[in-house]
Amino acid sequence: MDRSSFETALTGDGFKIVCVSMKPDAVNASHVHDFEARLLVVEGAMTIDREGAPVRTYQAGETFEMPLGCRHSETAGPAGATYVAGRRKPS
Repeated sequence: MDRSSFETALTGDGFKIVCVSMKPDAVNASHVHDFEARLLVVEGAMTIDREGAPVRTYQAGETFEMPLGCRHSETAGPAGATYVAGRRKPS
């Protein structure tokens, strides 16, 4: 998916948009968010270890969703990772 279409869809669905970069091989240890998230990897790769789901690596151009309160960890690939995220808190 292209970034422009992804951001348009996020805005239309009420998500706030942020862009995040992770350094090569950086790890965000197991955690949860108080929002649901939709992400598009725009550069590099990002491995997600999500509670109850197989570990998966997402490459540039791939999207995924993270439900509110889902425990997970994030690891950037050897070239790092940059992603666009939409965050939406429950109303």
